[in-house]
Amino acid sequence: MKKELIVTGIQADLIWENPEANRAMFDTHLKSISEDTDLIVLPEMFTTGFSMEPMRIAETFHPEKMASLKWMRAWASSLNACITGSIAVEEGGMYYNRLIWVSPDGTVSHYNKRHLFQMAGEHKQYESGNTIVIEQIHGWKICPLVCYDLRFPIWSRNKLIEGDPMYDVLIYVANWPAVRSAPWKKLLLARAIENQAYLIGLNRVGTDGTTLQYSGDSCFVNSRGEYLQEFTPNTSEVRTQAFSANELLDFRDKFPVLSDADDFQML
Repeated sequence: MKKELIVTGIQADLIWENPEANRAMFDTHLKSISEDTDLIVLPEMFTTGFSMEPMRIAETFHPEKMASLKWMRAWASSLNACITGSIAVEEGGMYYNRLIWVSPDGTVSHYNKRHLFQMAGEHKQYESGNTIVIEQIHGWKICPLVCYDLRFPIWSRNKLIEGDPMYDVLIYVANWPAVRSAPWKKLLLARAIENQAYLIGLNRVGTDGTTLQYSGDSCFVNSRGEYLQEFTPNTSEVRTQAFSANELLDFRDKFPVLSDADDFQML
């Protein structure tokens, strides 16, 4: 594992259902990154906002033809960093809220959001995923999840595999409304503590096309459940944080809670 993992989050005011305008907006933020980073995290549905009109706004998932994926690959190569965020996509006649992970060499993988937000009708418009994805950067293992997944701790549960934790960093990209900011903040800290992992909570700001308001409240959290950085509420901004391998491994060694976790399998 590399001594430090450098992560960058972009908390932004998304432009409703306008992928081209959002890519241009993120161009400005990405150009402002002046320091080396290993990973750049964008919000949930960062090209459109949390739209329940996938038949109109979803991009067909294709590594060579999908405009937003080509854009992500170009930036990953330019900044020599992985870049991730979720996009509404269509594949095989079905729609997904899909987190896409792009590496600097152009390699693409993805995670389909497991828990669909029924209160907004997401479960009627999108298909649910059923597979956890673990990405790797310089020996760091990373578990990326999406928004409503935050409320379901069994899905994100870290566990030992041949003596090693399944992941070291947990990510939640989100469009989490300001009216529910209190549980957002509390649950992020809980997920970091119970899984003994660094955590990135990356949310949007502004008002979407349904008049929902978002305060952001993005953050970087350590494995003790302590804030390393909190983003400025209601503000578009770019922040970078170093995660220390020594600090994580030392805490796990001195306080090995994962070895006492219940052993179970999801049906």
